[in-house]
Amino acid sequence: MAHLLSTSCSLKIPSCRKTFFQSPNQGPNAFPTSFTVKTSKSPVRRVVLTGESSQRSHTVYATTTPIKQEASAQKRSSLHQSSNDLSKQKRVMVIGGDGYCGWATALHLSNKGYEVAIVDNLIRRLFDNQLGLDSLTPITSIHNRIRCWKSLTGKTIELYIGDICDFEFLSETFKSFEPDAVVHFGEQRSAPYSMIDRSRAVFTQHNNVIGTLNVLFAIKEYREQCHLVKLGTMGEYGTPNIDIEEGYLTITHNGRTDTLPYPKQASSFYHLSKVHDSNNIAFTCKAWGIRATDLNQGVVYGVTTEETAMHEELCNRLDYDGVFGTALNRFCVQAAVGHPLTVYGKGGQTRGYLDIRDTVQCVEIAIANPAQPGEFRVFNQFTEQFSVNELAALVTKAGEKLGLDVKTISVPNPRVEAEEHYYNAKHTKLIELGLKPHLLSDSLLDSLLNFSILYKDRVDSKQIMPSVSWRKIGVKPKTVMA
Repeated sequence: MAHLLSTSCSLKIPSCRKTFFQSPNQGPNAFPTSFTVKTSKSPVRRVVLTGESSQRSHTVYATTTPIKQEASAQKRSSLHQSSNDLSKQKRVMVIGGDGYCGWATALHLSNKGYEVAIVDNLIRRLFDNQLGLDSLTPITSIHNRIRCWKSLTGKTIELYIGDICDFEFLSETFKSFEPDAVVHFGEQRSAPYSMIDRSRAVFTQHNNVIGTLNVLFAIKEYREQCHLVKLGTMGEYGTPNIDIEEGYLTITHNGRTDTLPYPKQASSFYHLSKVHDSNNIAFTCKAWGIRATDLNQGVVYGVTTEETAMHEELCNRLDYDGVFGTALNRFCVQAAVGHPLTVYGKGGQTRGYLDIRDTVQCVEIAIANPAQPGEFRVFNQFTEQFSVNELAALVTKAGEKLGLDVKTISVPNPRVEAEEHYYNAKHTKLIELGLKPHLLSDSLLDSLLNFSILYKDRVDSKQIMPSVSWRKIGVKPKTVMA
């Protein structure tokens, strides 16, 4: 709790529109037991779930005024590019820039010479406080992160704290920063989180779908030539018994042929929100002439990029728990602390995977090669395919080289999914545009395992096992004991 408070209360930003604290219980012992980070009309408050009616809440009102706005305003007249000159795109808004993929991407783009603004409501940090979770790596506040980057590189990243579900906030942000491209990571990204209970399912779909709709309307209203680079997910496709194409499928039916969006078989309320996003984006490209690239990303692993390795305060988060942790990251942490690798069910679940260094590279490629007006492109963003069993075997082998005694156990699968299936997904478009993949290797696994060993004292073993069941999702809010 204290960590979130110190982060959220450090809004020392000039010309703040609203920055104050409000607590309904102002007694001598009144200390908030839940937090809400929101703007004036934000729906974020609905995600704060309580098991007791007497639970107190604490509200932080944020601002649309960016850090270093006065400096950036002086530069804007000379650096602003014509909206028709897409070869000179320089101003990139990274929505969700405080998160796992967003932070690494914001630093990478800044390092490559783009002018970058981060837009975030900091709710990912709130989720940790709600569920009693923490990153394996110690991460500092977004304000300290940006100040550290400035001191190391001399490059300024602007910061807008607020909720994109509040269109007034988003509008002011668009008018202030005037982006040439928007990279949209700003969604609740965990399938297990969306399956905890009704409140989290509703929050996930409202936050993701309405937030993306607001971004689309903001582009239409204020920056119609802006290129939207939206993070999708390979989970939209499911596990069909045919090859997965990149977004579209040409079919012949009753003697007639057409190219149609590839069928979607989402497997959680989170994945369904991504499907809704894709449909909304495709429609607005057709109706309004918006240019958009949907990056259907596979499972990301790793923690270090060239930029995050520059200083400990730039370190990215690494989730290992059963709610937000991804498979390979989780296995490496489990091996480091001597916990058996937790294979769900039969372990034949196969997915596309990629290094976080390739995530940032793919986004940069998409920005440098924008979609045309009215075009809705879909890129499958991954570099290799592995089953869960194959990942477990790789981690076991790498762990043994480091002297670790790595065991594997099969645990009941909390998800509703095929545990053995055909899986062959195409992923050529980013390669054709210049992606040079970092393939999973022994050296990378050694590095990730050593990273996990370095911070193993921070591991909470109670968070390792899966705790969210697809079949047991309920109506009542689930209070999670920290």
